[in-house]
Amino acid sequence: MRRIASLMLCIAVTCSIVPFAAACAPQTKRGSYSIEAEYFPAERTLKAAMTVTVVNHTNEEWETLKFQLWPNAYRAGAKYAPVSALFAPDAYYAGESCGGIEVTAVDGAAAFRVAGEDENILEADLPVPLAPNKSAVLAMRFTVTLANVRHRLGVGEKTVNLAQFYPVLCHWEDGFCEHVYATGDPFVSETADYDVRLTVPDGYIAACSGESEKTLADGKATYRVRAENVREVAFVLSEDMRVAQTSADGIPISYYYFDDENAQATLSAAAESLSYFQKTFGDYIYPCYHVVQTEFAYGGMEFPMLSMIAADLRAEEVPAVVVHETAHQWWYAMVGSDQYTDAWQDEGLAAYSEALFFGAHPAYGTSYEEYIAASEGAYRAYFSVTEQLTGRQDTSMHRPLTAFSGDYEYRSIAYDKAVILFDRLRETLGEKRFVAALRGYAAAYTGKIAPAEALKEAFAKQGAHARGIMESFLSGACVI
Repeated sequence: MRRIASLMLCIAVTCSIVPFAAACAPQTKRGSYSIEAEYFPAERTLKAAMTVTVVNHTNEEWETLKFQLWPNAYRAGAKYAPVSALFAPDAYYAGESCGGIEVTAVDGAAAFRVAGEDENILEADLPVPLAPNKSAVLAMRFTVTLANVRHRLGVGEKTVNLAQFYPVLCHWEDGFCEHVYATGDPFVSETADYDVRLTVPDGYIAACSGESEKTLADGKATYRVRAENVREVAFVLSEDMRVAQTSADGIPISYYYFDDENAQATLSAAAESLSYFQKTFGDYIYPCYHVVQTEFAYGGMEFPMLSMIAADLRAEEVPAVVVHETAHQWWYAMVGSDQYTDAWQDEGLAAYSEALFFGAHPAYGTSYEEYIAASEGAYRAYFSVTEQLTGRQDTSMHRPLTAFSGDYEYRSIAYDKAVILFDRLRETLGEKRFVAALRGYAAAYTGKIAPAEALKEAFAKQGAHARGIMESFLSGACVI
């Protein structure tokens, strides 16, 4: 996710039902989600049925499955708000508004309940423990109520954003990881195969994570999206969208927008950055790429094959946001990481990828050196201000999102300090070995979740000093 620097400076100053099948189910390589959903604008609700196939790739039996319920962060009384106090006035454009998710059935489970620190977890007890390398199938029914909010999941004045709207299996790491909504992007998901049918009133255009087929019946439009090996599927709906199209290296690229006088320039930034990153980091594995202008309080947000770009960006800000979100197609969509604990691993790489892109494309008016200098200046300003205010400083990068005091600290550590880290590594290793490290990292972990150690090792293979540099930055020993 891209956050706008000017705001940070302000802070510095002030379906069908499928029966349960466990040990007897055929083994699959990946899990899968099949979703039938319909959006009702008048009620701001999404009614859905979902069949999820869960594959146990661990060495332990699973008696209870756990799923993240991200929509509950929007409910009244949520402990962890989805929008920070700084951005809330803009995000909640019509005043306070709430949403949430109600799960009414989990067929195939012996019992189910909403749990977690902030009603953020759906627990489903299995009638028979799920053995390693076996799969289970659950069929869920749920209703999502959308808040009037310019965010990942919400209704704006011109667009509707549908992201993280369904229960998604928690990431496993010595147990199911239960994450609360926090500053940054708390989403950690394994890849799966998706088959989603979303029905909306005729007249709505849907931008989505992947290629879609549209059918019309009874005054409604149904968009069917089938996407393989992706971490999630998201949609943006609007009655006012126009579409501009091009391609890059044979990959079709679409830009959905409702208010952009520079639409062709925005589309070009998406095409040029996709092409550059493919040549630099390795092949883009998906069949298409969509950029969509929408109502969003934070600048931009990434999903597999889909990038949200905030409609209120200034014209000069748009290229950087497009490039950043396009970089996330490598550092998030293809190569996953634990962005709840090590946000620098994907956000820092996406931000640094911007620097590399602008260095190779002088026509955009920002050199590599200028980008690095701006990150250093922003980070030093943060360090100076917080040290004066608190008398102490924690610059460690390896920490959960809930350990950040807010947007300013998160931005300064996960983005700016990470950019400085990668610049130091490039300076130490040389450009050729630095790029070789990232290409090797991408090749090894596409379709997987890469631990932070994997990125350290990728650079350490290219130079003996790389590990020490990284560890000094991550621990906070190097304060710059």
